Amino acid sequence: MSVSSPELSRPALRAHRRKFPWHIVVFLSPALIIYTVVMIYPILASLWLSLNRSTDGVNAFVGIGNYQKLLGSELYVQPLLNALKNNLVFFVIHMLVQNPTGLLMAVLLSLKLRGTAVYRTILFTPTVMSVVVVGFAWKLILNPAWGVQRSILAPLHLQSLDLPWLGLASSALATLSLISVWQNVGIPMLLFLAALVRIPEELYEAARLDGAGFWTVFRHIQLPLILPTVGIVSVLTFVGNFNAFDLIYAVQGAIAGPNFASDILGTLFYRTFFGYQLQPGDPNMGAAVAGFMLFVILIGLLIYLFAWQRRVTEVQF
Repeated sequence: MSVSSPELSRPALRAHRRKFPWHIVVFLSPALIIYTVVMIYPILASLWLSLNRSTDGVNAFVGIGNYQKLLGSELYVQPLLNALKNNLVFFVIHMLVQNPTGLLMAVLLSLKLRGTAVYRTILFTPTVMSVVVVGFAWKLILNPAWGVQRSILAPLHLQSLDLPWLGLASSALATLSLISVWQNVGIPMLLFLAALVRIPEELYEAARLDGAGFWTVFRHIQLPLILPTVGIVSVLTFVGNFNAFDLIYAVQGAIAGPNFASDILGTLFYRTFFGYQLQPGDPNMGAAVAGFMLFVILIGLLIYLFAWQRRVTEVQF
């Protein structure tokens, strides 16, 4: 029996060696270039801007000096803490109202009743509407002087609820949060529905044979199998709410009134960067606010990855 020498086997090894997948690079390059230009470069440029301070039109590197000023100066720390607190309230309302409502609607739509496609389209319609249109429409509805709120509440004998909800410091933020919930509830609804339709029909049939009711099926079959999607929806809600700006600005303006009661990190960043009323804009401090927002979002993502994602194993069908 002849044994092939190492010199003879090398060409064969080279022939079987896998070539570098250049086609993957070609297909990914457009997306990577666009993402770098639109997302990565602006983030890095904003972080670099937050590490500099402009003096007589010349930027000088100051390290974390702007962040120290942001967290230590009376001019910035009180508005920052107020905006952070309001952002947390904004997020909690979405978590407690938007996501459970979206889950409930997804479960109902998964029952495959007649007209499900129509209901799904109607429920998702506010999500694709312009934020400016939504904000203007709700300002018309809730206007205490000539809005339609009074004409709706009067026949129901709920005149006590005829209040300037957007004009009261105690209710403005909650009202804006519920408007945001109404507009964006379609997103978690579709994500939950996509997860529910992946559940095998055999599990439902076995549950029916055991006499399981609607609540039992949801608690012991549907909810455990969509827990990974629950985590994804939660982290998307967190990131989206701590990046929120457009609805507050469209309804309450950059001041986020009344008396900054609906001010969040996004509107604080806008006022700090571009200025408002008699306060001039400071791009470096505005970039520091944006850096603080990025830090808060990263902390939330780390909590999600280590406290939730590592404990949830996605079921593969």
